[in-house]
Amino acid sequence: MSTSRLAGFKDRSIAQRRALVAAHAGVDEDALAVFDPRAGLGLEQADHMIENVVGVLGIPLGVATNFTVNGRDVLVPMATEEPSVVAAASNAARIARVHGGFTTSSTDPIMQAQVQIVDTADPEAARLRLLEARHELIALANEQDPRLVEFGGGVRDLVVRLVEAREQRYVVAHLVVDVRDAMGANAVNTMAEAIADRAGQIAGGRTLLRILTNKADLRLSRARAVFDAESVGGAEVVTDIVHAAALADADPYRAATHNKGIMNGITAVVLATGNDTRAVEAGAHSHAIDDQGRYTSLSRFEQDADGNLVGTLELPMAVGLVGGATKVHPVAQRAVQVLGVSTAAELGEIVTAVGLAQNFAAVRALATEGIQRGHMSLHARNVAVAAGATEAELAAVVARLVGDKAVRADHAEKVLAELRAEAGR
Repeated sequence: MSTSRLAGFKDRSIAQRRALVAAHAGVDEDALAVFDPRAGLGLEQADHMIENVVGVLGIPLGVATNFTVNGRDVLVPMATEEPSVVAAASNAARIARVHGGFTTSSTDPIMQAQVQIVDTADPEAARLRLLEARHELIALANEQDPRLVEFGGGVRDLVVRLVEAREQRYVVAHLVVDVRDAMGANAVNTMAEAIADRAGQIAGGRTLLRILTNKADLRLSRARAVFDAESVGGAEVVTDIVHAAALADADPYRAATHNKGIMNGITAVVLATGNDTRAVEAGAHSHAIDDQGRYTSLSRFEQDADGNLVGTLELPMAVGLVGGATKVHPVAQRAVQVLGVSTAAELGEIVTAVGLAQNFAAVRALATEGIQRGHMSLHARNVAVAAGATEAELAAVVARLVGDKAVRADHAEKVLAELRAEAGR
């Protein structure tokens, strides 16, 4: 069985890394040629994806190593511009391997669409009339996507809520739809539009909005892992991580940055696979609001009976393998192939595992050396390049920036000038 534990991966050339990834994924190395910007998304393809195309923006695509998810080793493509993200996720996954890696699970791929009905004279009775017509409305919705029904998906339920708003009391009908391996936005939006007029007639009102909700709280992915106490840094570090996580649970100011750390990992994999980053982010942050309306942390960290650190994460995960950019973008297609996933649920679970790994890495850094040490070491490369350092000068400039604890553009320019002056003597 191939392993994701690729020692020295970061020290290899790009070509060597790509060859290792191809071998792990069981694909021809030439198939990954699309990872080269000259062979990836072209202007003609881009022009068919969005409007008013003038170019293509490149984002670095890295591969996180060391991940074991449900007993299977996976290499995880991550698209991000932020230094340290891929390295941190890989290091966290290495620590998690000691106790078997990440265990994941998920609910059925359920998405919801809302139909807003305004100006109803009797909202309570309108709600019951809609529920009485449940079978009629479900049948009408399912007629819009017989292929989805053929594959075992389709509408599972009709839920009707009364929402107290500033203007009036709205009747809001929810179509609860199993979208199978799609993200599902197009399917549920089409269904909502199809039933809107009939729902308005039944409720005795006027239908207004008919669109999906990105609060995908019926489509959850979960991940848990045990991080070995000794590998983490000892009992005191475990205790401090639990304290740091507890602050995120209690304080929205800390929770916002804590959850951003989770999304550093999640968004990178979602983007690499051509999925909708904004939908996943909206679902995650809405899920972070508890029953009392308080914004809190998405993850939890505890100490188990053996003194190890246990991390858990549960959040909505509306990702798909069919439709959208996943099936159009050549790099996204290959990224999915590298992951070796065959269902949207499996993809969502791996994404969640990466989010937990990223979160652990960030909280551990905060509870020990501080976030800047590791982050700035990697950021220093960007600063040095921006200051004009050549490949031959890069290592020396980075070392000075980190050693001086001054990773700034002005200091990089000063260091570079000094090094060049010394070389010219």
